[in-house]
Amino acid sequence: MNTFTYSLEELDQAAAWVIQKAKEQPIWLFQGEMGAGKTTLIRSLAKAFQVEDSVSSPTFGIVNEYHTKTGEPIYHFDFYRLEDPAEALDIGIEEYFYSGNRCWIEWAEKISEYLPEEFVLLKISSLSPQSRQITLLFSQDAQ
Repeated sequence: MNTFTYSLEELDQAAAWVIQKAKEQPIWLFQGEMGAGKTTLIRSLAKAFQVEDSVSSPTFGIVNEYHTKTGEPIYHFDFYRLEDPAEALDIGIEEYFYSGNRCWIEWAEKISEYLPEEFVLLKISSLSPQSRQITLLFSQDAQ
């Protein structure tokens, strides 16, 4: 089963589990209600990947670029405030998505018609104020 339940104190273990399961896939979609912990999980993932930059939600800028200690870029998108999916094309999402670099995407459902065919979907559910559950679906299973 591709499900992992964790407390906020076990966030680093949750990140390690996600990386072990999904590391070969560069496109990761984060789905969950507002406040479910998408950006919090992304911060923990960035720590595990040894990102040197400060990690925050790119809600207003749409995309943040982070760099790991090895220089690998990771792109973090947040499409929450996007009003027209075509606006995503204006920032060049296709170049990001097909670069082979990691892309972590919040609110991907707002640009579903532009997503690559292959991705991993991380569904984050809030079970309680201190407990979350991640379910991983790979694109071949998510359709």
